[in-house]
Amino acid sequence: MKGKIIIISAPSGCGKSTIIGEIMDRGNVELQFSVSATNRLPRKGETDGVNYYFLSTDDFLAKVAANEFVEFEEVYPGRFYGTLKSEIVRTIENGKNVVLDIDVKGGINVKKLFGDTAVTIFIMPPSVQALKERLINRGTDSPEVIKQRVEKAEYEISFAGEYDYTVVNDNLETAVDEVEKIIKDFIAK
Repeated sequence: MKGKIIIISAPSGCGKSTIIGEIMDRGNVELQFSVSATNRLPRKGETDGVNYYFLSTDDFLAKVAANEFVEFEEVYPGRFYGTLKSEIVRTIENGKNVVLDIDVKGGINVKKLFGDTAVTIFIMPPSVQALKERLINRGTDSPEVIKQRVEKAEYEISFAGEYDYTVVNDNLETAVDEVEKIIKDFIAK
């Protein structure tokens, strides 16, 4: 039996990685994390092949040209993120469920490719202002980058209606519970 694909997307800073981590830590749902590729440098504490596959821009673009990505986006000018086809296919062919933490447009593209084998979940911030405050408090980005991320978030939120489910992350534990239930119900189908 093939595994299923769980796609979780959100604007940057909405807690999607935290939600996925909490669900995986609970151990109530058997999931494997899909490691995305990017051409950005690792942040403090990130490890190649665990958090992302950190590629040079040339290597990333060579993989794009070779059609090795199931989805990729230039999320910001010169900044690429993508999901390697080999990661997803290997996992689901081995009967494992794979969870993807990916860009909003990328999530829509993967759903189109895999259809009913995939479920899409959009994590919504309680408000754009709350998101801005989270990004500031995170302390990893400059004011210019935060401004860019907030503007992009407003755009990405417009795609929430194209997702199978939307979960508002105004309380982390409640959001984790809701997302976990969606995933359990989908896998049980």
